Parts: sequence; C-alpha cells; structure tokens
Amino acid sequence: MQILVWGGSFFLLAVMGEPIARETGWGSHWVYGALSLGLMTSALLAPLSSRLVSRHGGRVQLAGSGMIVAAGLAIMAASQTLPVFMLAWVVIGVGMAAGLYEALFATLGALYAERAGRAITGITLISGFATTLTWPAVAWLIEQVGWRYTCIGYAILLVLATPLYLKVLPQVRRLEVRAVPAPGDSSSLDRRLYLPLIWIFALGAIIMTAVSVQLVVVLQGLGHSLASAIALAALLGPSQVSSRILLMLAGKRHPIWTALISVVLIAVGLFLVACAPGATAVGLVLFGLGNGLRAIVRGLLPLALMPPAQYVAMMGKMSRPSLIGQAITPLACGYLQQHFGAMGVLSALCVLALISLILVLSVLPFVRHSASV
Repeated sequence: MQILVWGGSFFLLAVMGEPIARETGWGSHWVYGALSLGLMTSALLAPLSSRLVSRHGGRVQLAGSGMIVAAGLAIMAASQTLPVFMLAWVVIGVGMAAGLYEALFATLGALYAERAGRAITGITLISGFATTLTWPAVAWLIEQVGWRYTCIGYAILLVLATPLYLKVLPQVRRLEVRAVPAPGDSSSLDRRLYLPLIWIFALGAIIMTAVSVQLVVVLQGLGHSLASAIALAALLGPSQVSSRILLMLAGKRHPIWTALISVVLIAVGLFLVACAPGATAVGLVLFGLGNGLRAIVRGLLPLALMPPAQYVAMMGKMSRPSLIGQAITPLACGYLQQHFGAMGVLSALCVLALISLILVLSVLPFVRHSASV
C-alpha cells in the first residue's frame, strides 16, 4: 500500500507531468506546481492526522488514505480546466497526509511502541522500490491508453488494494496523548533536541525533493547527455534500498548514529557531484545510501527519544516544516536553475547538507547523554 500511495501521489508527476502539459496546453510550471499544492495541503493537515491516529489507532485512516488518493486521481482524470486539476491535487494532498510515512510511523508507534523500529525499517526498505515499480508501469500505461485512463486504472487498483491495511493491522486501543506537552514535563522532548531535529528532518526532506525534481536537469547542465543523466539518476534507487538492507543486517544501535552516517554520506555525495565530475557516479551512490537511511531515521530517532504516546502526537507536528519545505522546493530550485544554472542548485544543496551535518553533530552529545547511548 505504501508503494501504491507514494507512486500515485508524490512520485506521479515525474512521469505524468509532461504528457498532461502536452495534451492540455497548461504550463509545465502549473502542472508540476500542483504537487506543491498537494504537499502544502498535506503539511497543513499533518498535525490533525497524528491526532486522529492517537484517537483511533490509524488502521481505518491508513485504509482510507488509498480511497482518498483514488478519488483525487479520478478528479484529475476528469479535469478539463486547470482549477479542477488543482482541486484534484488538494484531494491527493489530503490522502498523503492520511497515509504516507508520518501517519504510518505514528500508527506503528501506537501499535508496537519501542518494538515499532523493526517494522518501520522493513516497510521503508520495501517502499524504496516505489519508483522502480510504479514509474515504468505508469509510463507504459500512458503510452497505451493515455494519462487520463491511467489515472482511472491506478485509482481502481488503489481501491482494490485498500483492504490490505484492514487485514494486516490490528485494532489498537485509544492512546491518552497530549498534543502539546506541558512545560517542564519530564516526558516531553527537550527543546534543545526538538528544534534541531525539526531542522534536520526539514533539510533532509528539502534536499531529497530537490534531487528528485532536478537531478536529470542538473546533470545535463553539468554536460551529461540526457541518456547519461537518466542512467546516473537510476543509481539512486538501488543505493537507497542497499543502505536499508545494510542497516537491517547491522543489528540494533541508537538511531542518532544512523542519522550521523546519513548526513555525512549525503554531504560527501553532493560535494563529489559538484566538485569532481569524474566521480559523479560515486557521489550519487553515496547520496543514495545516505538518503535511504534518512527515511528510517525520520521514524526511528524520535521514537528513541520520547514515550510512544507522545511520539504518536508529535509525528504530525514535526513533519509539518518538512512538508512545507518540500512544497516550496520545486519553485526555489526552478529559480536557482534559471538564474544560476546547475552549479547554483548544487551549491545550495551542498550548503544545506553541511548545515544538516552541523546540526546532527551539535545534538549528538546531548542525545548520547539523555538516551544513555
């Protein structure tokens, strides 16, 4: 279900955007900007999503997310005007808030508490194949029946697969969760940890979104042909999955070390792409390894630092800055690409990666002390 929902929302326009723009005549910036609208909708609803998980366990909500995304795809298939197309992405954004990683992690935290780590790692491992599986299938369907019927077919598949959540997720008792911990509460996450974590997650999400949207264009700007750029970009998927497999084999360790490894790999990878053209492939592999760990860190690090009940309530609140950053990223990258070229985009990403590394290093001693690593 995670593969299907990710493929039908966040990753969909990567392969469907150009056919939509070509058929409708709408500007590409409007078509791809619809994803920003969906992400902003998801950001605004993220705290509400976590509160609903805390009250009802998340089982029905996750199942409903597929239905909501399916409804958005159906509206998109029927859209003849740009406002209706944008409305479709508002609906898809609601589904993203209800059913992507933040809601899933909160649900698993409610179900399994400290034992949720293994489930989170396993699910993010398999979900790493989302683009590998959905992009070729969606592209093939567009060639066969067009993008509108592809949306309808994808929506039907989501509806048919929705009972999977109801089948595999058990009922969970209602959790007594405070949306905002009281000042001085010993169970609350220390502000010295909370704010840096917010920025670490937000910067990681921004970098990931920028690379997802701009990588092929940036590589072409560095002198690679389209075929070469696509081949190099294809290194990311296997690298992300490989890092998650290695993490599962490495055994149990505190997630702060995984976070440190992740930001180091991302920073080194981006610097190699920017400064060592002959090592672009190596840089992308390192970036992919680091980014693969990032999704796991986002679920496991807060779980290691706060009680499960508080974790459920805080996931939505902590995800909002990341989602807002992701919504703004395509527009910011487009501006940098237009005015400063590929190196402008890469330079900005390298700076963000360095800031993220500094933030992780700054909280490492405090996390080690408070969590007795």
